[in-house]
Amino acid sequence: MEKKEIKKVLVANRGEIAIRIIRACHDLGLNTVAIYSKEDILSGFRTEADESYIVGESLTPLGAYLAIDEIVALAKKRGADAIHPGYGFLSENEEFARACEKNDIVFIGPPSTVLGQMGDKLSAKELAHRCNVPTIPGSTEPLKDADDAVARANSYGYPVILKAAAGGGGRGMRSCSNDEEVRQAFQLVTEEARKSFGNPAIFMEKFLVEPKHIEVQILADGHGNIVHLYERDCSLQRRYQKVVEFTPAFSVPESTLEKLRNEAVKLAKEVGYVSVGTVEFLVDKDNNHYFIEMNPRIQVEHTVTEVSTGIDLVRAQILVAMGEKLSHPIIGITEQKDVTTRGFALQCRVTTEDPENNFAPDTGQVTAYRSPGGNGIRLDGGNIYSGAVISPYYDSLLVKITTYDTTFEGVVRKAQRALTEMRVRGVKTNIAFLGKILQNEVFLRGGCHTKFIDETPELFQLDVSKDRANKILKYIGNIVVNDPTAGAKMYDTPRFVPLEDAPPTPGLKQMLDEKGPDAVAKWVYEQKQLLIMDTTMRDAHQSLLATRVRTRDMVKGSEALAQIMHKCFSLEMWGGATFDVAYRFLHESPWERLDWLRRNIPNIPFQMLLRGANGVGYANYPDNVIRRFVKEAAAGGIDVFRIFDSLNWIPGMEIAMDEAAKCNKLVEAAICYTGDISDPKRDKYTLDYYVKMAKELRKRGAHTIAIKDMSGLLKPYAAKMLVRALKDALDCPVHLHTHDTSGNQVAAYLLAAEEGVDIVDCAISSMSGLTSQPSINSIQTALAGTERDPGFEITKLERLSEYWEDVRKRYDVFESDLKAPLTEIYRYEIPGGQYSNLRPQVASLGLGHRFDEVREMFCTVNQMLGDIVKVTPSSKMVGDLAIFMVQNDLTPENIVERGKTLAFPDSVVSYFEGMMGQPAWGFQPAGLQEVVLKGKKPITCRPGELLPPADFEAAREHLKKFKEEPTERDVLSYLFYPKVVEDFFKKREEYGYITRLGSHVFFHGLAVGETNKVNIEDGKTLVIKYLGLGDLDEEGMRTVQFELNGIRRDVKVRDNTMSENLALTRMADKNVPGEIGTSIPGSVSKVLVKAGDVVEENQVLAIIEAMKMETSITSPMKGEVKEVLINQGQSVKAGELLIVVEQA
Repeated sequence: MEKKEIKKVLVANRGEIAIRIIRACHDLGLNTVAIYSKEDILSGFRTEADESYIVGESLTPLGAYLAIDEIVALAKKRGADAIHPGYGFLSENEEFARACEKNDIVFIGPPSTVLGQMGDKLSAKELAHRCNVPTIPGSTEPLKDADDAVARANSYGYPVILKAAAGGGGRGMRSCSNDEEVRQAFQLVTEEARKSFGNPAIFMEKFLVEPKHIEVQILADGHGNIVHLYERDCSLQRRYQKVVEFTPAFSVPESTLEKLRNEAVKLAKEVGYVSVGTVEFLVDKDNNHYFIEMNPRIQVEHTVTEVSTGIDLVRAQILVAMGEKLSHPIIGITEQKDVTTRGFALQCRVTTEDPENNFAPDTGQVTAYRSPGGNGIRLDGGNIYSGAVISPYYDSLLVKITTYDTTFEGVVRKAQRALTEMRVRGVKTNIAFLGKILQNEVFLRGGCHTKFIDETPELFQLDVSKDRANKILKYIGNIVVNDPTAGAKMYDTPRFVPLEDAPPTPGLKQMLDEKGPDAVAKWVYEQKQLLIMDTTMRDAHQSLLATRVRTRDMVKGSEALAQIMHKCFSLEMWGGATFDVAYRFLHESPWERLDWLRRNIPNIPFQMLLRGANGVGYANYPDNVIRRFVKEAAAGGIDVFRIFDSLNWIPGMEIAMDEAAKCNKLVEAAICYTGDISDPKRDKYTLDYYVKMAKELRKRGAHTIAIKDMSGLLKPYAAKMLVRALKDALDCPVHLHTHDTSGNQVAAYLLAAEEGVDIVDCAISSMSGLTSQPSINSIQTALAGTERDPGFEITKLERLSEYWEDVRKRYDVFESDLKAPLTEIYRYEIPGGQYSNLRPQVASLGLGHRFDEVREMFCTVNQMLGDIVKVTPSSKMVGDLAIFMVQNDLTPENIVERGKTLAFPDSVVSYFEGMMGQPAWGFQPAGLQEVVLKGKKPITCRPGELLPPADFEAAREHLKKFKEEPTERDVLSYLFYPKVVEDFFKKREEYGYITRLGSHVFFHGLAVGETNKVNIEDGKTLVIKYLGLGDLDEEGMRTVQFELNGIRRDVKVRDNTMSENLALTRMADKNVPGEIGTSIPGSVSKVLVKAGDVVEENQVLAIIEAMKMETSITSPMKGEVKEVLINQGQSVKAGELLIVVEQA
């Protein structure tokens, strides 16, 4: 073979292999020309070459790389001496090679005559027969049609496989198990062969069961020198595409491998082969081997051989095309024994395919890319970098990872490390799937066959990347784009309390665990100190900050609290509105809060507020839900259950009390205080009323009795009277809870202390006062040195107060406008926590300017209903009804008449239905119950007696839509708040675990240029810097620009404010009876009808939710639904048209 001078090489391919060829050319000092389709104009390989030119502008994306005449003409025009076809496309096309030869262009590959014999699989089989190399039974000429295919399949015996005659790379192949599959596959394979290779000819072979696929790499020059470079095990395949390849094929006997190597060389010599090529065999279970094809080109997996032998195959291929011998110094092979291997090499192909969606290719923009590296790792990539756009037109390969080590175990570990180090964001990849393969025991012992992936479902049980950084950036980006307070808040680091170098002193928690609740109650009853329950982590922030304090801020102060406040009776940190708000607004699990705080505070009993039959919700729940909730809470660390009923109806408390006692926890039964026992005119809730209730609760097993003064109505001397009466009547501790809205409650506590109250509820001073509880610091100072001294060190309390003072600033947007004591509370009787939440609730409904009216109406509604006990959920019902009456201009005098055509809030319906229990003096005023219920029959028994047991397993199955393995805690939470918990899981999937975000970032995002550190787990910190915001695009999205750990990272976020501005809202016409609107703004919780449905009068059509208030939208008439203008989750304005009904 004469030598040929090559100075410039045109690369007739794209992506990874194009770059690989360009690099080899540059190593040899050759200039390069790249071609690219219009779809590839932004692909990275184009700029790697010295020159690049577009081809096939009028052709399809694949057609551009198959345009033989245009490619050859371009090579001539640009002075290219040679063309390298790479793999795929035209690499095995005899016509292409011949066109190069005719135009005096060196084709870097075998001669066209050889391609004609070996590139065509039928010719290759004939060659194998001549050389006595065994082949799989099959056709020796192209199949004529589907009937011919079926006839041959039956003669060979099923299963069979159809293959493209000119194919390669796994394309143009289908296995078939019966006649019908053959007929279907014939058309598919023929068409695929035509599209991919320009040749529709296909043939058939007997399909071997569970064979290994072993290929031998050969290298031949034009002077008759042919050697093999050993073999590769390519058995791990999917759809005939190789996934993982390695060398040596250690699970096949050496004697069989030697046969394969020798026969590969024999075949190459017989055909006069030149260049690199691969001879492929199947090896069955008995180690019988069969020649299947020869790929007369460079292979995707050639890097495995390069790493193990040290020979650059692409460079050798180019030198051979120049006419050089294998003995050329750069190649260095004079005879077969010069080819040696070392250790093990393995290749993984990282692709943009989704293994969980049948390996569907994914497309889009790579938002982040981090490459692996280190000793023994080689990367060959194409269009992979941050910002790269993955198109749907070409192969899904992103990068090939090739690893080397002295043992198979070592080479696998390096591959695992490389996959772990690699980060690809923005598109789905098979990285997790590859990792699963590398962990598989069958793979590790070399036992895989060509169908192993298809037959091993556990490979698809993926440990998918959490993508935590991107999700957190998306969360922050959403705030930056859609929150008007974004970046406006900056805070100093809180003053953390220094910890003592000693474990916390044991407290009542240890006594409770060791001796039980009776012993604790007895000790409390007999000792003299005034004990404190600290409400800072529950009722204090519920009352002051709309329950918005996050777990993170509690945990960071918890270890100091355990050391400083070990003398506390208990720590209230759970229950009440915790569940609803934690899931709904803070995107965190209240159960996790319990676990974290329990770990950090092992010495103080944890207390929760339980709403009797309402649990931690706002309605009655089946008995099995309440029992299982109490049991789970007790197991998680709750020690004291303060149980109450919103109407002081004892039957509503009995199930919870019974279950807490069974769990060997302290049962604290609460009496909800209302009215004024010091006012003789208030003759409903008298001293005798409270004493009788306390005695009954004690008789039913309460360990302690709590006075729950949720509105702060218990005046100081009334507190003195009530405590004295209860202490005289009871043989158990008395626990006093109040709110300091009036500013009088420190005095109330001191007077109660004189009468022997055992426990009082307080908050650390910076979280006390107003609608919260009185200050621990104040009570400690007032009683210091007396018999009732709580026993805290005031200087340490002040340090703890400083921490909470700094934390509280982060929640300033949730502060109420109440800045001073409010004695009007004695008239309004609004509970402290509700008072703080009432103004934002009213404002959200567009009634902010009428807040004073709502507040007055609360008082009016209470009297209209007969002066009821007001605590969640009954207090919420009073508030909902007050807002509803102000919205609709209702009064006690006209509500019965005008209410007949109105849909009342669900809480009001629930109350009058008896689902909140039975008020002591019945339902008032006369006639309102019938108007509200609109034909429903009220109940008079405990709701739990009528409610069927909740189906926990059905709920668990439903939750599997949102979480792979729902826990008992998940199920319980879902049964209390179905939609809220579903939304929580959706948010966690969308934004990841954001509990560790700093609170100012969680609420307000970042300012431009601001940097924040986020510890996503112990020892892993993200450094996030916000750079800026892009313009609105045509899809309503904005690009939010960040630096993540110093590297640019962008995320796209929808601008909701612009979408709202573009929306046109159709309003209901009050003069048209069938146009049904909403009286409140909010979001559509449920849509219960569709157009065409026939509905009855008062039938519920939809449910609107706003700030925890749900309203059923009912039909004012019997008729047919003509239009439904809303969807679930949609935001609606007050008065917006929802549904149109035509009267029957």
